[in-house]
Amino acid sequence: MRKTIVFLALALIATPASAQQDLRGHGGPVRALAIAPDGVRAISGSFDQSAILWALDRGRALAILRAHDGSVNAVLALPGGRFVTGGEDGRVVLWRTGEDKPLRVGKPHDAPVAALAANADGTLLASAAWDGEASIIETDSGREVRRLVAHKGNVNAIAFLSGGAVATASYDATARLWPADGSTPKTVEFDSPLNALAALPDGRFAVGAADGSVRLVSADGRETGKVEASQSPITALAASPDGRALAAASPRGSVALIDVASLRVTKTLTGPGLPVWSLAYAPDGRTLFTGGGDRLVRRWDARTGEHLGAVVAERPADDFAGLGALATTRGAEVYRACAVCHTLHPDDENRAGPTLHRIFGRKAGAAPGYNYSEAFRKLEIVWTRETVSRLFEIGPQAYTPGTKMPEQTVNDPEDRAALMDFLEAATSR
Repeated sequence: MRKTIVFLALALIATPASAQQDLRGHGGPVRALAIAPDGVRAISGSFDQSAILWALDRGRALAILRAHDGSVNAVLALPGGRFVTGGEDGRVVLWRTGEDKPLRVGKPHDAPVAALAANADGTLLASAAWDGEASIIETDSGREVRRLVAHKGNVNAIAFLSGGAVATASYDATARLWPADGSTPKTVEFDSPLNALAALPDGRFAVGAADGSVRLVSADGRETGKVEASQSPITALAASPDGRALAAASPRGSVALIDVASLRVTKTLTGPGLPVWSLAYAPDGRTLFTGGGDRLVRRWDARTGEHLGAVVAERPADDFAGLGALATTRGAEVYRACAVCHTLHPDDENRAGPTLHRIFGRKAGAAPGYNYSEAFRKLEIVWTRETVSRLFEIGPQAYTPGTKMPEQTVNDPEDRAALMDFLEAATSR
């Protein structure tokens, strides 16, 4: 049976790990990734203008977060279950787990935000942007405490260092080291534009350049080493929690694992989405997550470079309990990509998307207990075989414009018909 990847249109988030080890839900490339300190939650940002909050232990999307008018270029996980997103619209948005409305929306920049960083205790938040500037604010109040102005091009990356200083990297081919006391920054010049930056625990930092190299910089602002990591520009850079390894991604779809002590590429991951836009280590340093142009979040063994199996233990068959032979039909196979986000039974709670129980005959935006977007609530659509099928034929952007659903279609008419057969039988029980 041919496997078709679909997203049921009322939430469209993740693929069950027993069928697919990758987290699937964005309608565009995964531009940014961050893992929470507990290693259980993660957040991803995408060119589809959304961020998705994930429960990694269950492989379940907890929420779609939308507050940006443009791509979500940067994400950050803070202590206490809080997350931050930065967007193409210049906004920096603070979120809390379990709440679908932002705690605060700020606009520190008049150009796209490219990167976010926080100090060790999460009390200060820094953003870097394509206006050539960086901003440091108090996380709780949103009050700006410092504006970093010196670069002559896009500021593509930023990080707090262990001593309290801040490092920035720019398209102007310089990195700048901003002392914690507010004194004049030190400039480190390179021969290629800089796209990425990662802080090391000992106060050093690494930068990723457009010529495919990764450079090490000392805590006092001296370049101390270089490794040729890729034949194409470095698009993302991450340091392992212990500072012994770096991961460097490229637009050609490869990720180089670098030993910091020897400045040698020890492994090259093959198979990530093309290109790779984002990287994040798990807090224990054993797992590396990648996000790419194929709209997936993948995980890898950071020591061996092996593409890992299922992120979660839940099986989609649990969601098909009581369906008997219906669970083995072609329509059920098509539906499996939606099982983590939606429930089929009347007693199941809403997940990232609403329950689909009794979907046919229900007005769009009317499932009880689910927080729909304003655009979705305003739709004058009643879900029937014809309307749901039409949505997947032409895609959410054409059929339900202005809603938060990522763009997905089911192109094969037989697959759409099989899905409708399955939904009609499974959701009417």
